Amino acid sequence: MADTKREIERKYESDDGGLPDLTRVPGVATVLDRGIAHLDATYHDTADERLAASSVTLRRRTGGSDAGWHLKFPVAPGVRDEIHAPLSDTLPDELAALVRSRVRDRELLPVVRLRSDRDVRHLVDADGRLLAEVSADTVHAERLTGTGGTARWTEIEVELADDGDPAFLDKVEKRLRKAGVRPSASTSKLARALADTAPDKTPAAATAPATAPEAAPRQKRRSRTIGKPVTAGDHVLAYVRAQRDALVELDPAVRQDIPDSVHRMRVATRRLRSTFRSFRTVLDREATDPVGADLKWLAAELGLDRDQEVLAERLRSSLAGLPDALVAGPVGDRLTTWAEARHTGAHGHLTGILDSRRYLTLLDALDALLADPPLRKKARATPDKVLTKAVRKDLDKLTGLVTRALDLPPGTDRDVALHEARKKTKRTRYAAETATPALGRPANGLVKAMKSLQGLLGDHQDSVMARQTLRELAAVAHAAGESAFTHGVLHGREERRAELAEAALPEAWTSLTKDLRPWTT
Repeated sequence: MADTKREIERKYESDDGGLPDLTRVPGVATVLDRGIAHLDATYHDTADERLAASSVTLRRRTGGSDAGWHLKFPVAPGVRDEIHAPLSDTLPDELAALVRSRVRDRELLPVVRLRSDRDVRHLVDADGRLLAEVSADTVHAERLTGTGGTARWTEIEVELADDGDPAFLDKVEKRLRKAGVRPSASTSKLARALADTAPDKTPAAATAPATAPEAAPRQKRRSRTIGKPVTAGDHVLAYVRAQRDALVELDPAVRQDIPDSVHRMRVATRRLRSTFRSFRTVLDREATDPVGADLKWLAAELGLDRDQEVLAERLRSSLAGLPDALVAGPVGDRLTTWAEARHTGAHGHLTGILDSRRYLTLLDALDALLADPPLRKKARATPDKVLTKAVRKDLDKLTGLVTRALDLPPGTDRDVALHEARKKTKRTRYAAETATPALGRPANGLVKAMKSLQGLLGDHQDSVMARQTLRELAAVAHAAGESAFTHGVLHGREERRAELAEAALPEAWTSLTKDLRPWTT
């Protein structure tokens, strides 16, 4: 079983390579000498270094107190999540799954071996509590691919103790700088090893592929601008690339069942699909429609888990708000059993989806589309008119759907119409998000307006789904000889919530239309 911990550390280098005196760092009562550890780590990656391109490291290390397999994902500068698995001869399946969205079907190979002599010191406070671990590492790097270059260097590493205050690292750094120590130019040992052992001595980051490597472009497509977006096509592709990256980066979090990861991944799929549909004058739908179909499939699969998660939280909250006198029977226990059983089944199914050929092929298709984008003529135009026209088109359709829904009497037809309006609200929001870097304040204002409307319509739709679930749970309770009274009470409250949302919609829509005037005139 793998364990995960948050690693907060900083790396330094100096001309002499030794550790300066750290006894005068504020808060440090004692510096304990923990001796020298001999570490031997082999880093694995694909032949085209896909993990390194994403600043992800995968290694098998012996020696020290944490021998085993280590997988590290970047969180922020100097912050990584490290997943540790016991030492074994082959890569554990659990870790292999966590890098699958990046490596796909490529083979993981030993690429670099690092042997380090680590001189360790512990900085402790007056109570003997560990504040940080400081080490001076003498590193020998050997490239295991290509020409097999080697390199040597020394570095100082300061790692914050678990649950430590990150501000303490500033105090240590101040002392190190006074002693002539400077921050390392490399973000990790692996990054430096790849750079220093490369045949041409060129840093790996300069030649490495993108976060999710894109396929080599075919020659028939028109070239696109690389760098700061300039044309309409540049802006749309920048948004598509950001969502592709989100899919790849959220994959490990979904597999680990990290809260909100499924929701965020589902949003990325919806943003991609909406972008393809909203900007058909920019990207050729002949190429994007098949990708969009697979994105729709993936969003539906992600929804099996996400929708249940939202419903369970809503029902728990409603139940907790009831007076004890209105709670009859084991309603809470039955709700918990239902939620856990549904979640376990949904998560297991979802993990299988992320391992499926269709999903991995979808990621490859997104890479290929970005590497060789199917740009139409308007993609080369300046963004103002092209993006504005696309956003207005979505907004016009939304206006029609909201108007139709408000004209319908309460009931199933209105519920369906409001749900359709909610989906179009999301699409309009995502189109405005795409346009915001080019159009600025008007587009950003539209994003905020759509988020507000989305919240109101979302609460209504959640009420519709909650009532359906309550009817199902009431039937199960009745069949088991239990009282269904409380389910009825909750059902009534959900009906009232839906009524309030519907009553608030006309005024909310009137208010929003005032903010939408730049887009409707």
